Amino acid sequence: MAEQAPGDGAGGRESLELADWRRRVAALYAEVRERSANDPAAAWDRWRAVREALYREHPQSPVPIDARASFRARHWPYDATLRFEVEAEVVVEAVVEADAALVGTTALGRGTVGVGAILPMSAGEQLAFTRIGRVSLPFRGGTRTLDLFWMAGYAGGLFLPFQDATNGHETYAAGRYLLDGAKGADLGGDLATGRLQLDFNFAFQPSCAFDPRWACPLAPPENRLDLRIEAGERLA
Repeated sequence: MAEQAPGDGAGGRESLELADWRRRVAALYAEVRERSANDPAAAWDRWRAVREALYREHPQSPVPIDARASFRARHWPYDATLRFEVEAEVVVEAVVEADAALVGTTALGRGTVGVGAILPMSAGEQLAFTRIGRVSLPFRGGTRTLDLFWMAGYAGGLFLPFQDATNGHETYAAGRYLLDGAKGADLGGDLATGRLQLDFNFAFQPSCAFDPRWACPLAPPENRLDLRIEAGERLA
């Protein structure tokens, strides 16, 4: 997974718990993708309910143990205008802020090339990512772009973190996640057309927003939106 828990690698029991967390999250997103085809708002309601239960009850919850029983998730109302189906523009050559030891090109199939990148971390050692493309999003306030990453370690997976003008107020100061494929948080796409489903109503806080002992990769400068994204999870 993109985030590193304080107890990662601590023992067999923790490994089984982490495997169960990933399994449940992956199953939830599979259900979300299926339901969203006909009723995105109903899929979102299901997503909220299951995530809240996991955060309250699961041993791998990022919420501190003494706060789990009273935990209640908070969200903005569903906003259909913040659901997009967009083409992922492949990046063949890109300029990124990266550590020299991790810079390089990575074959991504059919000759596509990504560029090694280092993302900011809330704590702990840096993790390697590959910047594989970008998406253009037609917000009401005008079109904005976000870079799309692939995680090099763990199980890999698409990763799309972002910051917006709600950070530090209603949401975590360092931003939120929209996709985290290593955990199964994937809203779907169409391989034939290269298009992705991106629904900001499913934006969620990284684990370090609940407990600073977690080490989380964060949004780089190019993924900072100058808009308020009033959708998805909120803290206040």
